[in-house]
Amino acid sequence: METLNYFLPQIWFGILALFLFLYVMLDGFDLGVGILSITSSTEERRSILMTSLSNFWDANETWLVLMGGGLFGAFPLAYGTILTALYIPIILMVFGFIFRAIAFEFREEAKRKFFWNLAFGVGSFTAALGQGFALGAVLKGIKVDAEGHFIGGNWDWLSWQSVLVALTLIQGYVLIGSTYLIWKTTDELQETHYKTAKIAAWTTLLGAIFITISTPIFYESARNRLFQQPLVYIFGIIPVLGILLISQLLTSLDRRQERAPFVWTILLFVLTFIGLGLVVFPYIIPPEITIYEAAADPSSLVIMIVFIGFLIPVMLFYNLYQYIVFRGKITGGHYGE
Repeated sequence: METLNYFLPQIWFGILALFLFLYVMLDGFDLGVGILSITSSTEERRSILMTSLSNFWDANETWLVLMGGGLFGAFPLAYGTILTALYIPIILMVFGFIFRAIAFEFREEAKRKFFWNLAFGVGSFTAALGQGFALGAVLKGIKVDAEGHFIGGNWDWLSWQSVLVALTLIQGYVLIGSTYLIWKTTDELQETHYKTAKIAAWTTLLGAIFITISTPIFYESARNRLFQQPLVYIFGIIPVLGILLISQLLTSLDRRQERAPFVWTILLFVLTFIGLGLVVFPYIIPPEITIYEAAADPSSLVIMIVFIGFLIPVMLFYNLYQYIVFRGKITGGHYGE
């Protein structure tokens, strides 16, 4: 039983991290394209951007639903505390989802599309902003009592650090959205997103550097963890790998490669998630409550693993099948080969 109590929370931490990563990677380019749609100069261009998302965006958000459900079942204490502490950022995210979902459907039938175009872009930006505020608040830490219940204020999530994290996340979404559009579009529109991808790569890099430097300076819990051996060596390697990946990304953009920028961006997201996971683990409510303290009963965790074990392959197959079927370029608002 002690072995189960030790390993099951770790397994579920890994499963939730997988769900969150798949969501950020897949819905990240979705939100990035939505934000970029605000800057589209013509309705034809915007139609191409919207068409590039039409067959994916619903399925992409499923991973966030799974992540929320998994958190509720595996770490109910963390679910209640985190949602209470991050109520406003989560509401921002939800309203952003609602705006973009309604706009996506109504835009197709509307004769005057300006309002729905704006609603889709602003909804995408708002959803990304809420996620960034939530991430920044978690990295900063959530005030809890001895039992793990939230004891902070309604605006604890808002700080200059969370604003910086939110803006950096938005730039990351714009980056992956731009590299996705490089892959899916042609000619002048593709050339435009080579430029937006390069700008977003630099702004994301600057934000990431500042966050990396400021985190151990301002957060004692992160500082204590970052400078423990052997993690200090791992955290020393991650920034170096990040700079190498950014260098490869910028090189692929200069060479006008089509798929390589998207691949390098995904690898950057993977590296970022590894770094964040190492900073947070083993806490599920940083910096006080660990996964072992917040975990549900072992029998519940086992039953959920059996269910998730069937669901994950089905979801992955469905996503992969979608991307294979709709792998062509978007030309004139339609898929081509």
